[in-house]
Amino acid sequence: MQKVSIILLLLLSSLIYSQNKETEKILKEGKLLFRLEKGSWYGTDDMLARFQTKKDSIGGYLSYETKEHTINTIFFSRFNPDKILIRYEFDSLPKPVPIKIDTINHTATELEKNLIAIRQDAKERTYSNEDKFFSFYENTSLNFIPVITDKERIVFIVTGPQVSGIVLLGNDYKLNYDKKNKFKKKEKIHNSILQFPYASEDKENPTVSTIHSHVITEYISSTDICTLLLYKDYVEWKQHIVMSEKEVSIFDLEKELLFTMKKKAWEKIYIDKNDKK
Repeated sequence: MQKVSIILLLLLSSLIYSQNKETEKILKEGKLLFRLEKGSWYGTDDMLARFQTKKDSIGGYLSYETKEHTINTIFFSRFNPDKILIRYEFDSLPKPVPIKIDTINHTATELEKNLIAIRQDAKERTYSNEDKFFSFYENTSLNFIPVITDKERIVFIVTGPQVSGIVLLGNDYKLNYDKKNKFKKKEKIHNSILQFPYASEDKENPTVSTIHSHVITEYISSTDICTLLLYKDYVEWKQHIVMSEKEVSIFDLEKELLFTMKKKAWEKIYIDKNDKK
């Protein structure tokens, strides 16, 4: 992790950043993943507090966006995945208190069946790990986020910490499925995993911004954005930067905005800044 000086940030803020269809898609997807995970967090908290007797019967959970743009979080049966034990409905941006809780044992909708199918397949492939494609780390857990749109069916896998005080980026994956829920391919989003503390140990020099590099992709990933938004209320830093071979992505956690610029332009600013010292 590196700190970026306030002077450099002020210089960057005076630039005109670029946006394109790819980065717009990344930002939109990242915000959706964030909302889905937020719903899963709140749904799990409520389930553990309110429905302990159902806990042993639950085989898994997932969240999805409805046509009304609310977030549904479902907990399905361990013995029959098509059976929904608890269904929560949250606001478009989930809040701790759900709009609705349904504990009547319903049969899953067609969308829910498809989401459960690809999630369970991804989970089985990951933990069997026959080709050693996936990595596992101590004090972490894997979160499976299925997403179905008109164009694609994907399961995102994000690594989360099981200890407090840190944010993890990396060790995330993307599994693609066809319209019949048949597995097509898998890919790594990052090559490694990085750990960022919530705050600097030096209280007189708080962390202004954090940074990491991308080797596989040119821009920040949607999983990065999802994670950063999940933890933005806990960290002291309000900006994260991703460096790649040709591009620099700057994500503003507070404003939830993504900007990009060419790496050559970034380097010129950094060099000019140091020359003026």
